[in-house]
Amino acid sequence: MFFAAAPLCEKRMAGLVRQWAQPKSRFGDLMVVAFLLMQCLDGIFTYLGVAIWGQAIEANPLVSSAMATAGVIGGLGAAKGVAIGFGMLLHLRRVHTLVAVLTAIYFALAILPWATLFFFASP
Repeated sequence: MFFAAAPLCEKRMAGLVRQWAQPKSRFGDLMVVAFLLMQCLDGIFTYLGVAIWGQAIEANPLVSSAMATAGVIGGLGAAKGVAIGFGMLLHLRRVHTLVAVLTAIYFALAILPWATLFFFASP
């Protein structure tokens, strides 16, 4: 039984080795840095928004629940940690176009709304 599973295991390992052996992508590196920047900005803006307007300002129900359960810093840190982890996983799997799309979505749906609130809304 072990001998029958060995070729399958070798194929999986070969796939992992090939993944790491591919040449570096400047586009991919740029996109993962931009993704990390968006996550950090969203975390900072969310923290500031919650400090100014309270936890009800957070629109994402998962992040809001995490903050209610673990506190603002704990919940926000966990949510951003998971997001960054999945973004890095996509980068390591060389799915750079998806990382670029997610970066653009974060910019449009998280960073711009926070920036608009900070500039135009009164506390």
